[in-house]
Amino acid sequence: MNEREEQEFAEYFATRRDSARRTAYLLCGDWHRADDLAQTAFVALHRRWRKIRDRAATDAYLRRTLIRASIDESRRPWRREQQVEQVPEPEPSPSLDERVAARADLMTGLRAVPPKQRAVLVLRYFEGLDVARVAKVLGCSEGNVKSQTARGLANLRAALGEEVETHG
Repeated sequence: MNEREEQEFAEYFATRRDSARRTAYLLCGDWHRADDLAQTAFVALHRRWRKIRDRAATDAYLRRTLIRASIDESRRPWRREQQVEQVPEPEPSPSLDERVAARADLMTGLRAVPPKQRAVLVLRYFEGLDVARVAKVLGCSEGNVKSQTARGLANLRAALGEEVETHG
């Protein structure tokens, strides 16, 4: 930019700085972030200053740049973090006794499920096979695997007396 353009930008900056900062504050709710957003918007405006033909549209350009900068900033991963007074304690992992008890309950529940349904459940949820592969292993149709899975889960839920997660 030439000296005249630099002077025009400096005058525009001096007159609009506080207004842009207030708008940025309304967008983000933090004065420090508002300063950063306003600075980002003015830097972008400075880069394009020569290309702005209609100086009456400069305020609209600055506003649009400010809003885009705010949205871009909010998408950054560290902005999703929230500050808290105290760091929460991590969830305790189940003890060995609790894991053994859960396994024993599951084994008891599986014994209450008819053998073909039990086989389908084991192949689907413990071996991780898809419906087609289970059908091939058991020598039956995919529809049969689906119905046996639904019945087996219902029987397992009834045996355990609770909801069972099925991830698949």
